[in-house]
Amino acid sequence: MIRSATSPNLPAIDRLWAGQTGLGRLARMVALIAFGSALLWASAKIEIPFWPVPATLTSLVVVLIGAFYGMRLGAATVVAYLAEGLVGLPVFAGTPEKGIGFAYMAGPTGGYLLGFAAAVVVVGWLVERGWGRSIVSMAGAALLANMALYVFGLAWLTHLIGLEKAMAFGLMPFLAADAVKIMIAAGIVAATRPKS
Repeated sequence: MIRSATSPNLPAIDRLWAGQTGLGRLARMVALIAFGSALLWASAKIEIPFWPVPATLTSLVVVLIGAFYGMRLGAATVVAYLAEGLVGLPVFAGTPEKGIGFAYMAGPTGGYLLGFAAAVVVVGWLVERGWGRSIVSMAGAALLANMALYVFGLAWLTHLIGLEKAMAFGLMPFLAADAVKIMIAAGIVAATRPKS
């Protein structure tokens, strides 16, 4: 099915910046991936004081990238971000202080990093099917994206430290901050999308 540039289910970036072909389309894609990965990098370095543990804005930015870029471009952006970290750029939270490259990615946060890719695909796919048209449906898409993130994050953390500790240290402390980030993402996306 071909959708017009005014389709409410078209990723926002395609409605705002459409019409390129050939090299123009490639340049657009490269520019958007670079911009998105820079946003992810910045979001990982911003630490928000939150109880019981500080939070970064990375999962919020992942959801927004999926919602605005769509599933494919969103996934390419997150993969580019992960590749930057893999080659040793200090793009993740706690880098370079806690290590860089593969050694960092194989540590306790490695599953969550892979979870970003799953989350962006989930939210991008859902928003392309109309889930971003209301604050409630967008909150549902963001919630499911966060659940996908935690599936990967907790699976890897459980492998390293066991399920009980993984739940205590890798899930429970973050739920309140995640609820706030889900509502922020839902509000931003629902406010910027056409309703019909």
